[in-house]
Amino acid sequence: MKCHRYIFMMMKLESMSKLLKCAGKNDIITIKADGGSDTVTFMFESSTQDKIADFELKLKLMGIVSVHICIPVPEYHSIVRMPSGEFSRICKDLGSIGDTVVISVMTKERVRFSTESDIGTASIALRQNTNVDKPEDAIVIEMNEPVSLSFGLRYMNLFTKATPLSETVTIRLSSELPVMVEYKVAPMGYIRYYLARKMEEKEDTKP
Repeated sequence: MKCHRYIFMMMKLESMSKLLKCAGKNDIITIKADGGSDTVTFMFESSTQDKIADFELKLKLMGIVSVHICIPVPEYHSIVRMPSGEFSRICKDLGSIGDTVVISVMTKERVRFSTESDIGTASIALRQNTNVDKPEDAIVIEMNEPVSLSFGLRYMNLFTKATPLSETVTIRLSSELPVMVEYKVAPMGYIRYYLARKMEEKEDTKP
């Protein structure tokens, strides 16, 4: 199934979560919506195709909008693609030391993840590596401008819950935009998380 135009749906997460719990472990989920309707249909089909369940979720209170628009792709200063499992381990390990991760791309050859707190510091550096047997094991760094940005580890660790869905993760960084953490779910599409960087609580005002 394809969507030939952008359709924006606003649903209550609580209601959507209840519906998704009705799906079996190996079910195929199809979401259908019409721009002129006030409902969205969730179809759960078993892997053996011997059971199909349809659920309709009303959107009267939240609304549905069908428009023809073009969403511009922002330009990021640095992009890092790496194994999703490695990114998950890094976030988990740094979370045992601090609550903020600093992601730094100062050269095209290396990305650094670091944290510090009252109990100590930790730093993990990865070098670009494309000489691998499997493409999903590669570490690819693209740098247009150097960046060093801070983010809440609590949220990064929540993002890594998508690790089982994709073997790779792409981290797009810009000092002017929220970080984009993307997991490609081939061949269906992708999951993208956005997180604003943490600002310094105190700025040095000394002359």
